[in-house]
Amino acid sequence: MKYFTEVNRSVSEQRLFLAVLPPSEVVEVLAGMPRPEAPGLRWTRPHQWHVTLRFLGHADPEDVVAAMASFSWTSAVAELGPVSATLGRHVVMVPVSGLDDLASVVTAATARVGMPPEGRPFVGHLTLARSKGPVPAGSAGTPISASFPVGEVCLVRSRALTDGVEYEVLERFSLA
Repeated sequence: MKYFTEVNRSVSEQRLFLAVLPPSEVVEVLAGMPRPEAPGLRWTRPHQWHVTLRFLGHADPEDVVAAMASFSWTSAVAELGPVSATLGRHVVMVPVSGLDDLASVVTAATARVGMPPEGRPFVGHLTLARSKGPVPAGSAGTPISASFPVGEVCLVRSRALTDGVEYEVLERFSLA
């Protein structure tokens, strides 16, 4: 099953980010988690699930590819869990550990591309839902345990649609 669309990277100005995509077996585990209905709570779909390592905003994909030419990393293992939680007041997410060093290397490689790197520490997570108001009680706290070896970092384009967000993989950078 394809969760992201492969595209030509010729689009020049767009909202971009670098991310790790979970493999299909982890997507299946996440898809099996309960999704309680609550007013104002919008659950993301499996094809949207990713862990953002660095948000770039509006940037030229060619600049990102050039910056990532110096990217070199050997391995990482993403560990999901132990329970879904809230991030801020409006997000239900699954914590993801094991990617801090990878995010740091990606950020260093792309520091001069797109938006300046955020000044706050990396918080590895996979967004499951967004809420217009505070996250309703009972929307988080579901046990989850999954892990996967990370084989690549993806350059992803984000495009807002009337019914949500569409993501397209523009480039893949393999971990050596």
